Amino acid sequence: MSEHIMISLSSVIILGIGAQWLAWRLKLPSILFLLLFGFIAGPITGFLNPDELMGELLLPVVSISVAVILFEGGLTLKLNELKEIGRQVMTLIFVGVLVTWAIAAVSAHYILHLNWNISLLLGSILVVTGPTVIGPLLRHIRPTQKVGKILKWEGIVIDPIGALLAVLVFEGILIGEMGKAGTVVMLSIGKTIVFGSLIGLLAAGLLVLFFRRFWIPDFLQETVTLMMVVAAFVASNMVQKESGLFAVTLMGIALDNQKYVTVKHIVEFKENLRILVISALFILLAARLNLQDFKACSYTSYIFLAVIVFIARPVSVFLSTINSGLNIREKLFLSWMAPRGIVAAAVASIFALELTHIHFPQAEFLVPITFMVIVGTVSIYGLSSSTVARLLGVSQQNPQGVLFIGAHHWARALAKILQEYNFRVALVDTNRFNVKTARMEGLKVYHGNVMSEHILDEMELEGIGRMVALTSNTEANSMAAIHFSELFDKEELYQLPPAPETKTDINSSKHLRGRYLFSKDAFYNALNTLYIKGSVIKATKLTKEFDLQNFYNLYQNKVIPLFLIVDDRLRVFTVDTVLEPKPDQIIIAMVDQTVLPSNAKMKA
Repeated sequence: MSEHIMISLSSVIILGIGAQWLAWRLKLPSILFLLLFGFIAGPITGFLNPDELMGELLLPVVSISVAVILFEGGLTLKLNELKEIGRQVMTLIFVGVLVTWAIAAVSAHYILHLNWNISLLLGSILVVTGPTVIGPLLRHIRPTQKVGKILKWEGIVIDPIGALLAVLVFEGILIGEMGKAGTVVMLSIGKTIVFGSLIGLLAAGLLVLFFRRFWIPDFLQETVTLMMVVAAFVASNMVQKESGLFAVTLMGIALDNQKYVTVKHIVEFKENLRILVISALFILLAARLNLQDFKACSYTSYIFLAVIVFIARPVSVFLSTINSGLNIREKLFLSWMAPRGIVAAAVASIFALELTHIHFPQAEFLVPITFMVIVGTVSIYGLSSSTVARLLGVSQQNPQGVLFIGAHHWARALAKILQEYNFRVALVDTNRFNVKTARMEGLKVYHGNVMSEHILDEMELEGIGRMVALTSNTEANSMAAIHFSELFDKEELYQLPPAPETKTDINSSKHLRGRYLFSKDAFYNALNTLYIKGSVIKATKLTKEFDLQNFYNLYQNKVIPLFLIVDDRLRVFTVDTVLEPKPDQIIIAMVDQTVLPSNAKMKA
């Protein structure tokens, strides 16, 4: 028996992480493979039986895991973003939730022929979207900043709100009488807001105090944070049922927006934990499904799904964004981004189990219909949203712009050339003279330390897809690469190589730095010296008559290639990449013009 349990537990991890890897390889939403693997392991083959494996522990583990996911989501929300999108987010959460609930409930009753109690409960469950599916899609699509921020906030904040709504409907169903139910619901809302806020903010405050006083060693900070999240979730639920999700979400928001201690290491730990938790949860919940329940889902289920996708979401978005300042393209994209995720699956599983125990009519339909909507919405939005965003012009498909760390003289020269070729550029520097000069030259520049949080909040990186660190400090360049790994792919983080006198191994610690730029001899002092002595940065279009070899011969091989423009795409010369410029491509390089004859200098 113990061997079977061990095999079952290990299969959950293997299937979950395997599904995540396969989704990454195929560039598809991971939830599709998680549900598929869980469905195969559970109802189809019978290999995995979560109820037998975990018994009564299953649903409490699911609840705590969802709390961890929402806490991690709260850690990504910046309150200053609400200055720009606060009104749109609030109306989407409150007006949008009510509209979606009403349409989903009415549709469930008249299309699926469910009784009103189950229809209202199902509608309340389906109002949530969720960061587990919204986040990966946003990273893949890279929508414009305003739309992306709205979807991120909605996806995280709507989960505890939707879960609370579902709990209130559930309690109303159990009470039965509308008069009593209304009183209980209003009291529950008040208790959730008051006690959830107090417990969430208290837990965040205690963590800040412990970290600030150094009462917790570095190696325990992540695990103590996890302990506090679980404690806050359970404590809030003990005071008011299902208020824990609200408490931990608020706890995450409070932690991320305080300025007393850094929580970046906590965010990284929770991101890794979230992947493991989501993988295991979807495998377990999908494996609990029963094939017999799905046989009851007929063509009417697909009509219901179509109503959710094509009517409920667009109506809720357009009603919520009246006089919002969003244009029609932005509203249409918001209307096409509402995949359901783990919270809907978890809440439906919990309520279905409790209602089934008391033999509530049609309770058995909650889970299969919810999972059908999850699979349907993730498939529809996941496979089409990138194309829709591109057609509507609200996505940053493969942004080619460059963020320069350093705004000194030759960094500005390089940025101006890229800007002339219609690549978006931005520069960051702590030197006020460099910043002032860059602004006078028409470049977008920010003054401050690139490692500070306020710079990240201030910068507008729309259209920018890579970071290039050009400062004289190798350690600062490496720190910048690590810092921006949250915003850019690792392959698009670059820095100057170290000078030989530093005796730094050029191949060491690749995970703690960016990719080395240009060539191993193109360190800061070398480039700076060349520029001061008369070298310039210029762009040259190669042709069949004037190819790369001719280009090198013209400058007597005193050339350092920097960038290559290929069909409106920007490629970077690096130590570990060999680029072969061809005719009709534009090479941007630092060249020594002092070697040119006088007539050639005039033409150059």
